[in-house]
Amino acid sequence: MLDPASCGELRDLFEGSLIFREPMSLHTSWRIGGPAEVFAEPRGVEGLKVILKYACRLGIPVTVIGAGTNILVKDGGIKGIVIQVGSGLSDIKIDGQLITAGGGLRLSRLVSAVRDAGIGGFEFIAGIPGTVGGAVVMNAGAYGSSVSDLVSRVTCIDFTGEELHLENGQMEWGYRKSALQGKNLIAVEAVFVGSPRDRDLIAADMEKYISSRKAKQPLEYPNSGSVFKNPPGNYAGKLIDEAGCRGMRVGDAQVSVKHTNFIVNLGKATAGEVLDLIAAVKSRVLERSGINLELEVKVLGWD
Repeated sequence: MLDPASCGELRDLFEGSLIFREPMSLHTSWRIGGPAEVFAEPRGVEGLKVILKYACRLGIPVTVIGAGTNILVKDGGIKGIVIQVGSGLSDIKIDGQLITAGGGLRLSRLVSAVRDAGIGGFEFIAGIPGTVGGAVVMNAGAYGSSVSDLVSRVTCIDFTGEELHLENGQMEWGYRKSALQGKNLIAVEAVFVGSPRDRDLIAADMEKYISSRKAKQPLEYPNSGSVFKNPPGNYAGKLIDEAGCRGMRVGDAQVSVKHTNFIVNLGKATAGEVLDLIAAVKSRVLERSGINLELEVKVLGWD
């Protein structure tokens, strides 16, 4: 078990925040999750490299998160080190139509910066929670546009602490998919390319998208966004509704009555309750439509 005594070397070397037995419920938008043995937020790329090399050398498992908006952490928590790519990796630089953003930069800050600079193309991101790194890894998108349309290059760090650069054509983009998934690669910086546009028009479109999300999504409750991917040619929410799952509940986990592809935490939901509800929804949809829904959220940790 990792504790302050066993991690003395890391505490001496690491630049950033290091917390032991940190509840992951404090770091997920669902407000659910057991403790991380070690929760680390590096201050800069060098701090990230230090902790990755330390973990690699000692064989300590590593889990990387961003803003915690697309994950479900099990009630038993996460063994090893959880690294949050956050405020310590959140710089932004704008040069003409090129935007260089740290992986920990909140998407809300990104869209505000490009709006103020009169750079268009990012309007669809307005209102999407999370970070630049998470959006790149998941190829976040909405309203017919995706992050892949804007990315020029991504700087990554692998789990041995080595740095590499991937151009857009190397990213293997797909629906909620990129080359970074399942390959122990952390997006620490992305270069985006926008286009000139009138600031007022940008602001108007962003406000339209934000208003649409507020009207359609259950933002009054903790949630993780869309739970399931949309099947080809269909919508997960439609299938869930047609299967009679609207409002279905297990404990304090509930299929939203406002948007059926959201599962909300009514107050004290556990990961176990969410997983039971997910299984029930999948079963009903499969029975009614023959479609096996695929999770969009990532399940982490142990029971």
